Amino acid sequence: MESDGGKTIFEKIIDREIPAEILMEDERCIVIRDINPGAPIHVLIIPKRKIARLSEAQNSDILILGHLLLTAQQFAKRQGLGDGFRIVVNNGPHAGETVPHLHIHFLAGKPMIWPPC
Repeated sequence: MESDGGKTIFEKIIDREIPAEILMEDERCIVIRDINPGAPIHVLIIPKRKIARLSEAQNSDILILGHLLLTAQQFAKRQGLGDGFRIVVNNGPHAGETVPHLHIHFLAGKPMIWPPC
């Protein structure tokens, strides 16, 4: 889902070229509300530096990958969710990835079943 300019929708949101509901932001990532939620609370945690997908991450990405998970923890605490949330990372189109920019789906607010499919 890249545009003619080569930017993903997430890069356009980060660059403030298109609007999104920004819930948290720091120098490394942004947290936005998902426009097609799969749970009452469904946000995306997106690194500002583009990594296409988890399978393409490098050893040099270790700090940002850890930061994304700690941001999820911080968001959960701010929402009073404790341990009641799910983290999902889709890797590649076959796994449901629609935007080639690594991001974490944070889902909460309803009982979750396992397996999720």
